[in-house]
Amino acid sequence: MILVTGGAGYIGSHVNKELNKQGYETVVLDNLSYGHDDFVKWGILERVDLSNTREIRRIFQDYCLEAVMHFAAFTYVGESVQDPQKYYLNNLRNTLNLLESMLEFDVEKLVFSSTCATYGNPTEIPITEEHPQKPINPYGKGKHMVEQILTDYSSAYGLRCASLRYFNAAGADPEGELGERHDPETHLIPLVLDAASGKREDIKIFGTDYPTDDGTCIRDYIHVTDLADAHIKALKYLEDGGKSDVFNLGNGNGFSVKEVIEEARKVTGRKIKATETDRRPGDPPILVGSSKKAREILKWQPKYDELTRIIKTAWEWHERD
Repeated sequence: MILVTGGAGYIGSHVNKELNKQGYETVVLDNLSYGHDDFVKWGILERVDLSNTREIRRIFQDYCLEAVMHFAAFTYVGESVQDPQKYYLNNLRNTLNLLESMLEFDVEKLVFSSTCATYGNPTEIPITEEHPQKPINPYGKGKHMVEQILTDYSSAYGLRCASLRYFNAAGADPEGELGERHDPETHLIPLVLDAASGKREDIKIFGTDYPTDDGTCIRDYIHVTDLADAHIKALKYLEDGGKSDVFNLGNGNGFSVKEVIEEARKVTGRKIKATETDRRPGDPPILVGSSKKAREILKWQPKYDELTRIIKTAWEWHERD
C-alpha cells in the first residue's frame, strides 16, 4: 500500500488516480485545508494533519505501507514571504514528523514533491539538476532544506528518495474526473480561463519589457497527467533498487504569457481581455527546465507537451467544475 500525503490536492489527486489505475492500493493523508475530499475517488482517505504525530504513527500501524508519496505542503510563494513561520512549520517540521514514522516502521522508499523554486533566479537555460540551488523565498528554501535532509537520511538510515523538481504544473485529467481548483488561484492558465468564462474581468500581464521575444515572461508548462506518470516511474525506479536522486520535470520548452493568452482564445473561442501592468518583483524572465535526466533514467516521456492540449484539458475541466 502507498501512502499519499496531500493526495486530495491538485497534483496528489492525479497521482493517486494513476497509482490505483496501475494496481496499487493507496491511503490518502490530507487535512483538507486546501485539498478536496471529492478528489479522493480512489483509495482510503484519512483526514489527518502531519503535525499530529500520534495520528501519523496510527496510520503507519494500521496500514502495511511500502512507500510514501509526499505532496502535503503549502505552495503560495508570496504568502511564504509574508508568513515564513507557517511554511517552515508545515513544509519542513511536518516532513520531519513523517520521516520519523517512516524510520520507525522501516518504510524506506519516498517520492518527494519538490520544485524548481529551489534554483532561485537561473543563471543558465535550460535549467539542469546541476544548476546551483539558491532559493529566494521561504517556500523554495523549505523545499531545498527537505532535499538536504533527505540526502542526510539516505546516507545515515538507508532511506531511498526520488525528489522531483517540477516546473509549472498545468492542465487537468483528460477523463474529466479531476482538475485544478485552488482558492485563491494564482496559476496563469486557470486565471486566463476565468477571464474567458467571465468569472473575472481580465487577465493581468505583469511586465511587458522582459528580454523575451514579446516582452512577457516565459514558463515551462508540464501537464499534470505527465507529472503523475513521472511519479509512478520514480516509484518503480525505487522499487527496482534505484538510489536516491533528483529529477527535473518539465517539457524543456517554454511559452510566454502572451502566447498562453492567445492560445486560450483559440481553444475557448472567447474574447479574453488582457491588461498590461508593472512587473512583479522576483519574476525571472525565463524558467525552462531540462528533463533529460528523467527521460534517460526513469524512461519518462511527456505525452501532453503541446500547449493546445494542456489548455484544452484545463478548459474542459473549467467548464465542468
